[in-house]
Amino acid sequence: MSATTAPAPSPHRRALKAGTAALVGTTIEWYDFYVYATAAAIVFPHVFFPEAEPAIGTLASFATFAVAFFVRPLGGIIFGHIGDRIGRKPALTITLLLMGVATVLVGLVPDYNTIGITAAILLIVLRICQGLAVGGEWGGASLMAVESAPEKWKTFYGGFTQLGNPLGALLATGSFWILSAMGDDVLLTWGWRVPFLASVVLIAVGFWVRYRVEETPVFEAKVQERKQSTPLVFALKNNWYPMLLGFGMVAIPSGGYYFATTYVQSYAVSDQVGLDASIILGAMTVASFIEALVTLPLAALGDKWGRKLMMYLGIGLSVLIVLPLILAIDNHNVALIYVLVAAIRLTMSATWAPLSALMAQMFRPQSRYTSMSLSYGTGAAVFGGLTPIAATGLFVLTGNIWMVVGLFAFLGLVAWVSTWLAPQHSDAAPVTQSFEPRLDTTAIRTDKE
Repeated sequence: MSATTAPAPSPHRRALKAGTAALVGTTIEWYDFYVYATAAAIVFPHVFFPEAEPAIGTLASFATFAVAFFVRPLGGIIFGHIGDRIGRKPALTITLLLMGVATVLVGLVPDYNTIGITAAILLIVLRICQGLAVGGEWGGASLMAVESAPEKWKTFYGGFTQLGNPLGALLATGSFWILSAMGDDVLLTWGWRVPFLASVVLIAVGFWVRYRVEETPVFEAKVQERKQSTPLVFALKNNWYPMLLGFGMVAIPSGGYYFATTYVQSYAVSDQVGLDASIILGAMTVASFIEALVTLPLAALGDKWGRKLMMYLGIGLSVLIVLPLILAIDNHNVALIYVLVAAIRLTMSATWAPLSALMAQMFRPQSRYTSMSLSYGTGAAVFGGLTPIAATGLFVLTGNIWMVVGLFAFLGLVAWVSTWLAPQHSDAAPVTQSFEPRLDTTAIRTDKE
């Protein structure tokens, strides 16, 4: 009698497990990242740059925020190398620990009145650690979910990674919203430290979940134990064109997102506008909740309608909403602020939800982690890191909010063109022994995909 073989695990079961691990890990990492972003917009100008003029203090605070974006490409190279050579799982475990430790330490940094400029220096060092971690996190988590998913469900399961962003933002802005209700005396003294220190609990949960996940089947079948060149060398030699397109594609998902969150928060509470911080934090918290609700449904629509179509809709509608949002903030129309903040986060979710699958399938399996992380990280550094500074600087120099709105429209144009030109590949193509370009995957260039 022949032995009965155990049935192969369901592709959807494996994909769900990988997607859940990606979701938990990215939620924690984005929480850590957005806790800093929120504090940089509202708290840090007062705590770490109290002697500067308000506008200069805000710019200095945003500069420490931007530092993390500029080291993201380096994080993509370091953890991309680990992920392409050793596996997605070990790279993601390290990024989670690095981000969590750095975030907890930010909550322990003494303020300017205690140690002077050393406080800002320590802040920058820890922000660099955060940037390195998130530079390797997003690409690896995306691949963990997308490469474990069936071919026709890649956008949906990739959406689990994307869901971590609004959930992390919800936890971050929600915690500051609660603290702001306790008054500025609490928020600006000890209250702002609580969300940073609370990260230690999330790290433990995330590490346990991520440690138990399996390696992706694409890595096992097409990359693991196969002879290949250095991932960075292969990426720069063979993937430079899709990497360039990926760089431009994140102009709205990254740059536009930080415009609609970090810059909008700062603009709302600035001396020129004078909106109460609790109002804009409340609007951001509600918007993050709505974004979390719609991310997976929008990702599922990406499989049905096409990833690119979802990007086109999200980019166009976001550009249309940004001006009414700014005007509502100028006029202190609280109800409209809540509606429009939620609306622009909803439309940008249409650019964010399909991004994991769209960018993952732009590259062949070998050096995919490095290519995707470097492309996204560089785009996030330029667009995400500089957009709040550029918008603030434009308004300070010109006093004209139309210049700021024009900046957002420019980001939309860059993202639209890059998406239109982006290639897509299929992981269902047969594996070969060759690592020459385009021999182990099938290029797909359709409007729907």
